[in-house]
Amino acid sequence: MFSTPFVLSFSLILSLPILFLLAPHILPPRNPPDPPIPLPDEIDDLSLFSRAASRSSSVSHLSSSHPKLKIAFLFLTNTDLHFAPLWDKFFHKVDPNLFNIYIHADPTANVTRPRSPVFLRHDPFITSKRTYRASPTLISATRRLLATALLDDPSNSFFALVSQYCIPLHSFRYIYHSLFASRSFDLTSSESDSDSTQFGVRVRYKSFVEVISEEPRLWKRYTARGRYKMMPEVPFHKFRVGSQFFIMTRKHALLVIKDRSLWRKFKVPCYRSDECYPEEHYFPTLLSMQDPDGVTHYTLTRVNWTGTRNGHPYTYRPTEVSAILIDRLRQSNYSSSYLFARKFTPDCLTPLLKLADSVIFRD
Repeated sequence: MFSTPFVLSFSLILSLPILFLLAPHILPPRNPPDPPIPLPDEIDDLSLFSRAASRSSSVSHLSSSHPKLKIAFLFLTNTDLHFAPLWDKFFHKVDPNLFNIYIHADPTANVTRPRSPVFLRHDPFITSKRTYRASPTLISATRRLLATALLDDPSNSFFALVSQYCIPLHSFRYIYHSLFASRSFDLTSSESDSDSTQFGVRVRYKSFVEVISEEPRLWKRYTARGRYKMMPEVPFHKFRVGSQFFIMTRKHALLVIKDRSLWRKFKVPCYRSDECYPEEHYFPTLLSMQDPDGVTHYTLTRVNWTGTRNGHPYTYRPTEVSAILIDRLRQSNYSSSYLFARKFTPDCLTPLLKLADSVIFRD
């Protein structure tokens, strides 16, 4: 007869494969999911989106009937705007009829309102809700910015999303000309895309949204909510990834705030927070599915992913700030230049201000 310890050990060995198969269904998730978006916030957003959509035009191209076409700068932040003085220089002496500023600041962060003149011209802070890193709340905040800008001014034609760690790499004049007038800025566009009318307005404008279909961890990102949670609206072969920061046309901003179908999938909390970055998936996936030819598939915000840590890009420090760095950050294989860059520590402000007039805004 076999001894009792032997039987117990043998039984344990046989049970290991069964435990392995059942573990995902028995054990708690690797990471607890983020809290779902509160229902009152959802209702408030839907009301805002409906008003913005009903009052906005869905014309697919920018019309010369608008005397002033504007860029809406959308700041998404959960800290003070560290580079407000640099942005103030960026907007200095610019016709105020060419741009608007909107700021979504996490209400729990106690963000200090910038005292620089351009930010005091009118209150740019919009009604904001709590945000969490790598969660659907960042999508909600971005959609809230887009809807507010659409509702506020029908002349807002491009919508540039930036963070508190972003800096401009060129003057306002250069950026405005590149987006609205240049027929050679987008190196990937065809001749028909860059044709202009007699008024100097391009026939077709695209959104500068990064769209990547092949990425090593894409499957893990797709299944971060569960293997079948995105189905049937978003099959894996249509799932995309891209930069959180973009420049979007008015047509696509309207498409984003009108979306309900994909949002129901992307707002589901993730169980794998280390693989879940909804803000990097929602916009590329939505636009790739709805209007793949209407986006450039690349971003105009330069990010250095060398030596990334915990999902954060490389962060530049004061000793690295130089004219050579600015020139290197501008270099792009897809456009004449990158227009913005991140990520910089707050104490980079002083060396950046020293380069502002002589390097950054001299183009």
